[in-house]
Amino acid sequence: MIDEKSRTTAKAALTEYLRIKKLRKTPERYAILDKVCEMNRHFDIDMLYDIIEEDGFHVSRATLYNTMELFTDCGIVRRHQFGNQPMQYERVAGLSNHLHLICQQCGKIKEAKDPELVKFMNSRKYSAFHNAWFCLYVYGTCAACARRNKRLCKNKN
Repeated sequence: MIDEKSRTTAKAALTEYLRIKKLRKTPERYAILDKVCEMNRHFDIDMLYDIIEEDGFHVSRATLYNTMELFTDCGIVRRHQFGNQPMQYERVAGLSNHLHLICQQCGKIKEAKDPELVKFMNSRKYSAFHNAWFCLYVYGTCAACARRNKRLCKNKN
């Protein structure tokens, strides 16, 4: 759950972004923002749609896609494409540089922090480029799938 200070900051960022871009400040955008602020893991449009519908607030999937694009441009969320899964999003508030460990079998995504990698990346200097943040995707097999594969292999023999 996001703290109220972060929620207020996200609302202020959205309001300022909409003002600068001369876009309307619709109740739907702010309702979606409230739900996004409650997310504490990666989510996709369908997951967000279901959560909003459960609360009795109806918006179209098209509105969700457009709003998430707006939130990405605004810097409220980051968009990720993990393999062939649907586009995933995560809130930026409180987010630090981290790795995404992605199981190629079950699709499970786990976040991991690697202080040595962060230190290395922060020390890197690139000509005519200033780092803002980084994200690393590591593909492999999670422990649960590895155990299942081992059992299946044993059962075949």
